[in-house]
Amino acid sequence: MNYCKTKPEEHLEYSQLLDEFILGCKTSRKIGMEYERIPLIRVTNEVAPYSGEYGVCELLRETAKADNWDYILDDINIIGLKKLHDTITLEPGCQIELSIEPQEFIRDLKKRVEEIDAALAPVLDKFGIKLINKGVSPTTTYKNIKLLPKRRYALMANYLWGILSDVMMRETAGIQVGIDFSSEEDAMRKFRAANLIMPFATAMYANSKYRGGVDTGYKSFRALAWLNTDNERCGFATKFQDGMCFKDYVNRLLETPMIFINREGHTVNLNGRLTFKQFMEKGHEGFFATIEDWKLHSNLYFPEVRLRNFIEIRNHDCVGGGLEYSIPALYKGIMYSPAALEEVENMLCKYSYNEINELRFNVARYALSAKIRKTPVLSICKELAEIAYYSLKTGCEDEEEFLIPLIDMLKKGKCPADMF
Repeated sequence: MNYCKTKPEEHLEYSQLLDEFILGCKTSRKIGMEYERIPLIRVTNEVAPYSGEYGVCELLRETAKADNWDYILDDINIIGLKKLHDTITLEPGCQIELSIEPQEFIRDLKKRVEEIDAALAPVLDKFGIKLINKGVSPTTTYKNIKLLPKRRYALMANYLWGILSDVMMRETAGIQVGIDFSSEEDAMRKFRAANLIMPFATAMYANSKYRGGVDTGYKSFRALAWLNTDNERCGFATKFQDGMCFKDYVNRLLETPMIFINREGHTVNLNGRLTFKQFMEKGHEGFFATIEDWKLHSNLYFPEVRLRNFIEIRNHDCVGGGLEYSIPALYKGIMYSPAALEEVENMLCKYSYNEINELRFNVARYALSAKIRKTPVLSICKELAEIAYYSLKTGCEDEEEFLIPLIDMLKKGKCPADMF
């Protein structure tokens, strides 16, 4: 098939890549939340399939009719729903993700999640499906989970390397938080702090001990799956050193191999044959880079903390029981308070990149029982939660209450994998 080629004189400029991040600077202080859960068949506890009379596709169709959502389509397949700025989408193993419009207050995020859950509840009951708050499917492995019929997922599954990449794609569910930045300096400060916090947050919310009915020996098997998936595009995006800027992140992305591009509604498989930098400089088989290619490439990059027109903090297992709202509360309390952010920086900046990176491997297995140098991770996690709590308390909006379930759990020295 012949696709329209981009003319060489329309080549993408380096400044346009930077603009995508520069234009993200804003004065707002909102929090976004993406909340993934695993759909299980109530009777068998197996992951619900996409197809079939009582599959997830029909569940989405019924929800759209009952609650006035619009379809999100990939070719002819329903892969999600949208209503204004909220979406319900499907991950590769049919994990159901709620993406909530960023809000100034966490109570408004909670309200919207509860509204969507209330709309889903009767349809889930009719279909005999429950949504569970776990980081990994506890009863079914990827060998028994069919890949969602979405074109990009087939290309990703074929390309992503690593011994647990299939686990990551089909079995895992997490919670991600988005925060705003006001300038390049503010973005880089928050980006660095988020990367330093990340392994401690992974420990706090570790909730994937069981997989396929078996105790894995890891508190967060989900974190282990990410550690064993394509380290060219996963892990830490940079060494988040002092003085870094948007160019450092852009240059890292430029050196990352490409998976595919879109042309005229079709995918063109690149399968890692060239980096984005090479694509910009020379094109590929008559195709030349566009800003949409760059946006797609950026979206197919999966670091612990991802820079977009906001900062996306990614590596938390899915949790429930009120803990889910402590995640945005933790970051709001730290990131939007200069005093709290400085306190966290002073506490964590003494650790080197290599120490923080190594900790990712240890917390996957031991969670709060891990140590960095000779300091228990648990004690640092308690301090992070307390900093965020008192920061939110000074805001006089009663948002510190969202951190109480986390603080109570940490007082017991436990993470979700130890309790549920």
